[in-house]
Amino acid sequence: MANVANETSGETAEETPSSLIEARERFLGMVASVRPELHRYCARLTGSVIDGEDIVQETLAKGFYALSLAAEVPPLRPWLFRIAHNAALDFLKSHGRKYVEPRADVAELAGFVEAPDPAVVRAALVRFLVLPVSQRSAVILKDVLGHSLEETAETMGTTVMAVKAALVRGRRTLTTTPTDEEEGEKPPLAELRRYAALFNARDWDGVRALVGDECRLDLVSKSQRRGKQVGAYFARYERESVTLEVVLLEGRLALAATAAGASEPSYFMLLDWEDGHVQSIRDFRYVSYIAAEAIFERV
Repeated sequence: MANVANETSGETAEETPSSLIEARERFLGMVASVRPELHRYCARLTGSVIDGEDIVQETLAKGFYALSLAAEVPPLRPWLFRIAHNAALDFLKSHGRKYVEPRADVAELAGFVEAPDPAVVRAALVRFLVLPVSQRSAVILKDVLGHSLEETAETMGTTVMAVKAALVRGRRTLTTTPTDEEEGEKPPLAELRRYAALFNARDWDGVRALVGDECRLDLVSKSQRRGKQVGAYFARYERESVTLEVVLLEGRLALAATAAGASEPSYFMLLDWEDGHVQSIRDFRYVSYIAAEAIFERV
């Protein structure tokens, strides 16, 4: 998934023109306030904070490109939500979940109420996966994010009556149907623990020794590196007080990073391994809002 900006201060890809970097930074500044809300929507649609962030990244990439061709700046919030909605539907379709347009049922609409059910607002990410996508989208936009019926209908590309029908069905299902979390594929626990132990001991030579020669680094929303360039990535952590611990994040083993003085993880890292060496690192430090939505357990 392409990042929408490259990092500055020594972490910018050399081949990227400075004018493009500046344009991306201006764009990211324009959309900064809506990004966490976009993520809340996408994370609940997919049931995953990681997949949700991938869709946010795709949304911002598409928005940045479209804006470069536009004569004027559109109203950003509804425009970005529409892009995110369509990107999420494409993602769900590619994973075998078919989008079904809600049809208004007059009998069901008789039970519609404007105010959201508090139990729906508090529902965990995975709970939304029991809903068909159209109901899921309507409930998240209207009840969780507080969009109006008209805004919800505009984002979904449907009618207010159809949104009401989806809300009635979706709310009922969420409050009556249990769900189970699915376990994902887990990387080696012992290797992750060793990586975290070396990191916390500030043994940077030991950490670098675990990184494969062709390792891919994705500083999500900032920059990407590969091979020898990855080694410089740890220089920043040498100057910071951050500790790592192994956690189970959405059924997958991950590393939770906690800043000095914090009691809860500030962000997460995902590592892929092969033959005892790290082959890829996804570091979510620059999209820390993920931590507010994440469901994890300490291992």
